[in-house]
Amino acid sequence: MSANVGNADRLFRLVVGIILLLSPLLNMPAIWSSSGFAYASMAVGVILIATSLFRFCPLYRLIGVSTCKL
Repeated sequence: MSANVGNADRLFRLVVGIILLLSPLLNMPAIWSSSGFAYASMAVGVILIATSLFRFCPLYRLIGVSTCKL
């Protein structure tokens, strides 16, 4: 498992992941009053945070993309 997520991509994923994870908990926009949207948002947030921390994105591997500088 080699790193394929660069620094700018990691920062973006981390920020968006935290926002998606916390928004349903704070019920900021009313769209997250539906539990389906809330759980989906939190799941995507956790996935984005995990890919940011591990510097590896399985989808990038499948499509052959890497944002890391070699």
